[in-house]
Amino acid sequence: MTKYVIITPARDEESHIKKTILAVSEQTVRPVQWVIVDDGSCDRTGEIVDRAATMYPWITALHRSNRGFRQAGGGVIAAFNEGYVSLESLDWEFLVKLDADLSFAPDYFERCFAEFEKDPHLGIGGGGIYHLENGKLKMESNPAFHVRGATKIYRRECWEKLGGLLTGPGWDTVDEVKANMLGWRTRSFPDVQVSHYRFTGAADGAWKDSVKNGFANYVTGYHPLFMLLKCVRRLVTRPYLIGALGLGWGFVGGYLRRAPQVQDHSLITYTRAQQMRRVLRLETIWK
Repeated sequence: MTKYVIITPARDEESHIKKTILAVSEQTVRPVQWVIVDDGSCDRTGEIVDRAATMYPWITALHRSNRGFRQAGGGVIAAFNEGYVSLESLDWEFLVKLDADLSFAPDYFERCFAEFEKDPHLGIGGGGIYHLENGKLKMESNPAFHVRGATKIYRRECWEKLGGLLTGPGWDTVDEVKANMLGWRTRSFPDVQVSHYRFTGAADGAWKDSVKNGFANYVTGYHPLFMLLKCVRRLVTRPYLIGALGLGWGFVGGYLRRAPQVQDHSLITYTRAQQMRRVLRLETIWK
């Protein structure tokens, strides 16, 4: 049996977390430990997590004090890191970062680990994120190398090379780009479905989410020309105009504020080289 551990940061998720707990409890391959971190919730999330911990000995409940606001990027990783240092099972093969508003089939992790088994160079993977739209499940569109932050599975060897996650916006791109730079492959598994009950960025609204993503691209070290082309392309996708303007404002705002970028010059160089290859229609991790 594959040994894996899960860490779930959860903030104000009483409407959905029961579905996630049920989904994990029904897995054909269960985790050796699941740490659920109640990140200062103001609703009944903490109660639900405590109840689950009494039902399943492999669930560990942690509670953080309420910081008073939702902190995009940095807050979720700070909670994740607190869960990571509390792990008691240390002989795991895979580490999972899992959101608290998901559900999936009982064979979800079994099928994901089968993908890792087929490709020993696969360092980060996860199921495809689906939303219910007009009565039908529709998968979120993402670059070929990208695994949504809601469900990330790290092979231990890859995780140790990464040296942890960026505590801030862009963390779920930096980890994948760095993994590829170090010789690992990263990808989602479209046929392994994960139902996500909240659209990505829904908690912030379209404008704030676009600004947040633009700033995350700045932090990651995106090439300005690539970012300009990305904004132009976003003009013809929803949310029209707002998405493009928000991306651009978030990106430029990083420069205006002289905000720190990822402290890895080789990673920024690699990222920009890959993006320029994409502009020239050459093979890249974006494909």
